[in-house]
Amino acid sequence: MHLAVSLDIAAAIGQTVLTFAEIAGFVRKAEAAGADMVVITDSLASSEPSTSPFEATTLLAALATVTERIGLVASASTLAHQPYNLARRFASLDGISHGRIGWNATMAQNPRDAANFGRPQGIADDDFRRRAQEFIGIVQGLWRGWDADALLFDKAGGRFHDPEKMHLLDHKGEFFSVRGPLNVARSPQDAPVLVMSGLAKADLDFGARVADVMLIEAEGAKADYDDLKRRVQICGRKPEAVKVLATVPAELTAAERLDDWLDAKGCDGLNFVLPADLSAVAGFTDRVLPELRHRGAARSAHAGATLRERLGLGVGGAK
Repeated sequence: MHLAVSLDIAAAIGQTVLTFAEIAGFVRKAEAAGADMVVITDSLASSEPSTSPFEATTLLAALATVTERIGLVASASTLAHQPYNLARRFASLDGISHGRIGWNATMAQNPRDAANFGRPQGIADDDFRRRAQEFIGIVQGLWRGWDADALLFDKAGGRFHDPEKMHLLDHKGEFFSVRGPLNVARSPQDAPVLVMSGLAKADLDFGARVADVMLIEAEGAKADYDDLKRRVQICGRKPEAVKVLATVPAELTAAERLDDWLDAKGCDGLNFVLPADLSAVAGFTDRVLPELRHRGAARSAHAGATLRERLGLGVGGAK
């Protein structure tokens, strides 16, 4: 069973924010317990004022230097970034972490993001969906821009790369125009892992085509799991190409309930969600992680050097 932990580092107004030392300490303990990945988010519900100590992708760079095996995933909005810069940032993070990075691409529109990036009225739902899908396609296309053996570093011959193994994206779409390729090295794990969450019914076929990991609600997980695996097959992918994790609120995961979740057949693993609350983080660390370790629920801490390997995923970039 695959195990993930989602930590929202955004604290409500008046609540003490987590320090880097506290976040890093928690991630290291999750790593020692055998968790496959930690997902960092930094945005509470759009209607609630909040404060976040760090921008999520920047935090990953720091966490990569104090961890060795655990996958590091950050949420990043398609409204708050341009696809080229976001693709470049995650590719760079993947190099820093030696292939342990993922992007959590949420398909839900946050009005605060819209208002802060030139869209005070937001974007119509259908436009937002098409824009987000185009954005994600561009990012994945840019990640596939370099073949594995494209970079030659041939000083004597004066060749940095093999032009035949470098692919221009040359994308001209409804919302974006991006030439490519990225000007950073190819990902150590072929391409960063694409995690998708918060999917509406209209997003499911798209997610089935492009996602590596899909996070779903625990309620009704068996039916949703079967439906997603069916959609994945219809898209021409193998069912195991997409890992489906059921999201479980951490406060509902007392030790006596773990057997129920761990024996569940309607998912490929669990995603434990934690708020930016030190007591909640400490409780999860002190009670749940030891139980997971004791019951052998997590994979070996040495099960794969990259996040793709840990999750049993295939390659994600150009051959």
